[in-house]
Amino acid sequence: MRIAHAPAQLERRPRAVAIGTFDGVHRGHRSVLRAAVESGLEPTVITLDPHPRIVLGNRVELITTLQRRLELLADAGVADTLVAAFTPEFMRLTPTAFVDTYLRPIGAEAVAVGADFRFGNKRAGSVETLTELGITVLAVEEVDGVSSSAIRDAVRDADLATAGSMLGRPFELDGTVVSGDQRGGTLGYPTANIAMDAQLVCPRYGIYAGEARGHRAAISIGTNPHYGGTERRIEPFLLDFEGDLYGQRLVVELWERLRDEAVFDSEDALIAQIAADVEATRAATRPV
Repeated sequence: MRIAHAPAQLERRPRAVAIGTFDGVHRGHRSVLRAAVESGLEPTVITLDPHPRIVLGNRVELITTLQRRLELLADAGVADTLVAAFTPEFMRLTPTAFVDTYLRPIGAEAVAVGADFRFGNKRAGSVETLTELGITVLAVEEVDGVSSSAIRDAVRDADLATAGSMLGRPFELDGTVVSGDQRGGTLGYPTANIAMDAQLVCPRYGIYAGEARGHRAAISIGTNPHYGGTERRIEPFLLDFEGDLYGQRLVVELWERLRDEAVFDSEDALIAQIAADVEATRAATRPV
C-alpha cells in the first residue's frame, strides 16, 4: 500500500475513496472499506491524524497507533492511503473546498462513508452534499452495535471477548520493548517491558493470556504490587521464545483476563503463581 501525506503525492486516477479516522479499523470500518475495494475503482483511503477529537481538546484513548492503522488498512485491500493532517486550516475547509482539495485532484469518482458522515467546516457537509458535488456515494452495509467508543469501553473493562467481536480480531497492545527491572529473568520468566503511547487505551490492571510474534504470552499489566511498584508496566512473557527484543516494536494480542494483580507471601509463592499463569495461557483460546 502506498502512503501519501498530500493529494499531490497520489497519481490522479479513477478512485473509490473511503474517508474517516478509522481508529481500530473495526468491523464497521471494514464494511466501508469493502465498498471501496469492491467498487472496481482504485481503493483509496483518506484518514485523519491526529484524531479530530484530540485536536479539539477532548481526551480520546486510541485503539490503534497510526502505524497499526495503516497496516490494517493495507490488510483490508486498500491500494493508497492519504494521511490528512487534521489542522485548524483543515477544519476551516468548506465541504466544496474539501472536495476540490482532497478528492478531485486524486481522481475520486466515488466515496464510501458511513450514513452519518459529516465533513467540512462546522460539519456542514453530508452524503447529500457529496452527491450534489458530483461524487457517487457507494452503498455501505451497516454493522449494528459496533463503534470505536464501545470498543474502548469494553477494553477498559477487560471484556476482551466483546472488544474482539467488534474489532473482528483480538484487541492488541502495541509498543516498543525497553529496559525494565529485569526481575522476570531472575524468577525464570524473562519478560519484555513495553513502552506504550499514553494516548492508547489499555485494560484494567491484571494478568492476561495472549500472543505475540507467534508465541503465546502471559502478560502482566499493572504496577507489580508484590515489589511495591507505582508506575504502570506492561510486561509480556513469550512462551517458548528465545531472543533479544530490546528496541523492537512488539504487537501483543490480548485473549483473556486471568486474574487480578496480587501481593504474595513469598517469592516462591509468586513463582508458583506465574507457573500457573503460564499453564492457563497455554490453555487459553483466541477469542476471534
